[in-house]
Amino acid sequence: MKAVALSLAVGSLALGAGPASAQERGSTLESAEVNPWVRGVPKKNRLEALELFEMGNARLEESLFVQALESYQKALAQWNHPAIHYNMALALMSLERPLEVHLHLTEAMRYGPDPLGSEKYENGRRYLALVEKQLARVEVSCDEPGASVSLDGQFLFVAPNRVEKLVRPGTYHVSATKGGYEPTELRQTLMPGATTPVELKLYTEKELTRYKTRWPVWIPWTVLGAGAAVAAGGGLLHLGVLGSYDTFDKGVEACGGCMPAPALTEARQQGDLLRTVSLGAYAAGGAALVTGAVLLFLNRPQPYRIDPGVRTLSVAPLVGDGVGGASMSLRF
Repeated sequence: MKAVALSLAVGSLALGAGPASAQERGSTLESAEVNPWVRGVPKKNRLEALELFEMGNARLEESLFVQALESYQKALAQWNHPAIHYNMALALMSLERPLEVHLHLTEAMRYGPDPLGSEKYENGRRYLALVEKQLARVEVSCDEPGASVSLDGQFLFVAPNRVEKLVRPGTYHVSATKGGYEPTELRQTLMPGATTPVELKLYTEKELTRYKTRWPVWIPWTVLGAGAAVAAGGGLLHLGVLGSYDTFDKGVEACGGCMPAPALTEARQQGDLLRTVSLGAYAAGGAALVTGAVLLFLNRPQPYRIDPGVRTLSVAPLVGDGVGGASMSLRF
């Protein structure tokens, strides 16, 4: 930035392009009141501003940049003249304060070349473009009414709104807050010479809550259904047991308590077998039902939070003295 300061000629408060001499000072002070940078400024203030301005110029020529800056600040308090902004930008360039350089160069060229002269005005335009390549531009927007939006903890605006801001390159935290909504915060890397849009959205806790289970929902219900089916099969087998025993009892009764015939003995054996199988089916079905109930309990939906952030890959140019290329950043 110091090389920039040395290459720019120091501006003057004369209306022409050249430096103002002592004889020209009076004509400067008496310049047309219709000029917006003169209108409404008392002659006394202009005189004081001229003295402070010349003091600042002398200090700037001696490379006393901090002292020159102090003089220009006092001069601006008396007279908001574009030439004071112009020379103040020179001092700030040497102090490597690009954000303030951009501010004062913008103010210096606010009324075109008339208050500076065409040469200084064109120099200012060129170096304003150079400074913008060294800074990062961020466009922050939020549509949620009433949300408070901040950049690195500094308040920006109340939504809905969109603000464009120049900042030094680096990583910033952009956040939005509103009562009844979960805070949203994005960590964004801003690259020199690039414009980065940042859109903030707010969500309620309900909107950010999702539910998940340990296993697919069908598993515990399948176990329960299988248990019920096995138990029902046991019930059907139990009906067969009753039928076999009833056949045996009626046969014994019909023969007056005689030794059972082989057919009756077979009916009794069949009943015993069915009884054993049905009891096993009851046990297996009951165990499956208990297991299914436990699985249903353990498989209750559990809430979890989702991340509303969108993963984006941004590519930005790298511009600087002797440096060229591009930078990629992945945002989560």
